Amino acid sequence: MYHTRHIQQKLIDLSQYFKVVLVKGARQVGKSTMLKHIFPTLKCIVFDPVQDLYGARSDPDLFLDNFPAPIILDEIQYAPELLPALKRRVDESDKKGQYFLTGSQNLSVLKDIAESLAGRVGILLLENMTLEEISNNVATNLEPNWLTLYLSAPDKLHHNVFTVSQDTLYEQLWRGAFPGVMELKNHIIPDYYSSYLQTYVERDVRQLENIKDLNKFSRFVAICAALTAQEINYSELGREIGISPATANEWLNILNYTFQWREVWPYSGNMIKRISKKPKGYITDTGFACYLQRISSPNALAAHPLLGGLFETWVINTISKLFATLPTVPNMYHWRTNGGAEVDLILEIDGALYPIEIKCKTNVLAKDTSGIASFCKTYPHLKIMPGLIIYAGKTCYQLPNNVIALPWNAKF
Repeated sequence: MYHTRHIQQKLIDLSQYFKVVLVKGARQVGKSTMLKHIFPTLKCIVFDPVQDLYGARSDPDLFLDNFPAPIILDEIQYAPELLPALKRRVDESDKKGQYFLTGSQNLSVLKDIAESLAGRVGILLLENMTLEEISNNVATNLEPNWLTLYLSAPDKLHHNVFTVSQDTLYEQLWRGAFPGVMELKNHIIPDYYSSYLQTYVERDVRQLENIKDLNKFSRFVAICAALTAQEINYSELGREIGISPATANEWLNILNYTFQWREVWPYSGNMIKRISKKPKGYITDTGFACYLQRISSPNALAAHPLLGGLFETWVINTISKLFATLPTVPNMYHWRTNGGAEVDLILEIDGALYPIEIKCKTNVLAKDTSGIASFCKTYPHLKIMPGLIIYAGKTCYQLPNNVIALPWNAKF
């Protein structure tokens, strides 16, 4: 069964204004599935890193002659030779929505497309699924979700929230949010992620970099999963498997380029010397992280030392996914002083700052607002909006220091 995605309407809108639309994102997040659902009459060609399907790489113009627009070209990074030919084709017509491309490698796709199709392409990021998408409860009339309401009218948030997910927190974190796991029984999920890791390493990573020891790279991915929601230390990342900090940095860039990793940079304001300068890193799917750490079940996750980090990872990823529903994407920061005061996430948009704390506990108290209170005290001259604590409980309520407690599975 198809699940409605948040970015569907934006995809339709872009197709009416741009000649080419690129949907980028990690492999198996549902890019081609969404395109084929919205444009069911279009032919879809899936490119392969080894086989030159239909001669697309050897003779791009002949390929386009035989497969005229409109058409879906899936995994376009495997046929970059097509891009100059696509540019010539779209320049011959003012018609919109001629070519729909997908790509699962950020750097290579965007670099080639930026050079070849500048001004002709609209770009969307599709990530794995939110709770609303998993439950097929995505609003079709563009009504606000909790994030849009928080950024527009935070004082009204706690009057308009109910919970959307029927799964337990442990179940949701352990299963993850890839479309491919939605219908799977729990005992099959480790097989899904095992196949995902193998395909990712042998296809995407092998193509991007000349890494001789792919097994070592797989171990590196597992280490990143263990360090999710922590500040990035390249020496620590490389030490466990015997690679240099420079190599660890390069390999982390590969994870970024293939949408498996995200980084949140520190907020400094005007007090640079007192603030941590290290970004925090997050693996982009908690189910994949649980597999990499060999967490065997939701019950095993309940007592695992990574639970707090995985919960923070899940929340950060959810907020990033909900950015797709906003007209302008906020900046994301974390904040921590050398004295130990910290806020997990700061959103910055329209000159205002929105501090968000993340607590893997079922009840948050006044003392849990101390980080947000310290942030407000540190920057009294800035426009700081009411704070938010996203937690593992079930109700939305007001806390001291102008902070709202919001359940992890909230829906407006």
